[in-house]
Amino acid sequence: MSQLDIKIGPKIKAFRRQLGLQANKLSEDLGISPSYLNLIESGKRKIDGDLLLKVCEKLNIQLSDLTSKSDVNLENTISEILDDKLFEDLDILGPEVKDLVGTNPKIGRALVRLGDILKKKDHELIDKIEKMSGKIVDNRKNSFPGEVISDFLQEHKNYFPKLEEFANKVFDKIQKNNRTRYIALCEYLKEEYSITVKDILPGEGKPFSKIYNKNKKELLLSDYSSLETKKLHAAAQIAQEGAMKDIDNYLSKFSFPSEESKKLTKVALLNYCGAAILMPYKPFHTECKKLKYDLELLQNTFATSFEQVAHRVTCLQDPKLPGIPFHMLRVDMAGNISKRFSLSGIDIPRYGGACPRWNVYSAFTRPGVIQAAVSKMTNGEKYVCIARTVEKGVGRFGQSKSILSIGLGCDAKYAKDFVYTENINVSDKTTEIPIGVSCRTCDRLDCPQRAFPPLHKKFDVDINSRGVSVYVNDKSS
Repeated sequence: MSQLDIKIGPKIKAFRRQLGLQANKLSEDLGISPSYLNLIESGKRKIDGDLLLKVCEKLNIQLSDLTSKSDVNLENTISEILDDKLFEDLDILGPEVKDLVGTNPKIGRALVRLGDILKKKDHELIDKIEKMSGKIVDNRKNSFPGEVISDFLQEHKNYFPKLEEFANKVFDKIQKNNRTRYIALCEYLKEEYSITVKDILPGEGKPFSKIYNKNKKELLLSDYSSLETKKLHAAAQIAQEGAMKDIDNYLSKFSFPSEESKKLTKVALLNYCGAAILMPYKPFHTECKKLKYDLELLQNTFATSFEQVAHRVTCLQDPKLPGIPFHMLRVDMAGNISKRFSLSGIDIPRYGGACPRWNVYSAFTRPGVIQAAVSKMTNGEKYVCIARTVEKGVGRFGQSKSILSIGLGCDAKYAKDFVYTENINVSDKTTEIPIGVSCRTCDRLDCPQRAFPPLHKKFDVDINSRGVSVYVNDKSS
């Protein structure tokens, strides 16, 4: 291996401190002098491949922990924060953000947390003004507790072994081939926890998805929900009764900014465990490999929904039996991102919508059809991505349903292992769709869909000259 970037040094220092390991002890184990280790950790010396592998062994980490693309994601998130008018006069440029993240990633994450607080306070103020005035001031408010869920899942790589173990035990008792039946789940709740499941039609003007009455030991499930959704609710209730100790243990090791965000994350883990009961790790992993992640065949095999399967394929991160590292996002027709998670390395915006060229948005033009694309980022990295719309709920005739788009993708090197892209030549430039993360963090000046000027590019409006966008002309640099 050749010598790697000196910015790995501060990461080594951070992992060493997390273990409570003294620099003198690590240098002794590595067979180098304490002064040389200090130079590496301070970013003043490069580290060769053999020594880097030895460091990973001593710190019990993976090489990917030091060389992952998460820093790029952090850079873009900080750039989004710095786009606020509050920092406009500071003229902070991209290279400066990159230097900060490379040398002090913890400070970078602290800035993200402050950014969340700033946005939240801003939206609370807008809410108060709207209530007092009776007028809508800003209709783009975000639910930031949801972003905390994404951070939590990202930290754990969306893999929770204790919940997988619990799910396997339940599945062994209620399985029917590769499937779990709704009736079997209901019977298990009754036999193990004395909980009765009742399917009822919600009253007029009183919609709900599920209600658990703890005193009566009743789980009420709406008949407006699909059978797949009912199964997930029932499986999640099993998790609530039998796996809460493990869930609370996972939650206790994460710093939540609010009780609300902690409760929402608890719901996410209950659903994670419920999905693991419906799609247990080993059988699901086997089918994924055999079917090359054909999501529609997988949902048929395990009798689940398209969205549930898309979620589940992102959880296959057991080091002993790994799957493809995917990213996933869910958006509505207004461009709001309600779910996001990335193991592929692609950055999904924290605030606001993503690049309009992403096929997760164009999927709305062909509802129910899976669309595949090769996406090329501004830094040259390529991803193969699919997207499809889904309808939520059942409902009466004439009632409108919620339509969402699910996006799933991975690094282009896995294209041959992904059924939707196995026949795409990712080296063919004509197949590429140039995309960015968001308009403000994207430097592409040839994009006709640009909605805002790029953050780190100066532009001057010329009434006599216009490029493909009002924010781009031939003098842009």
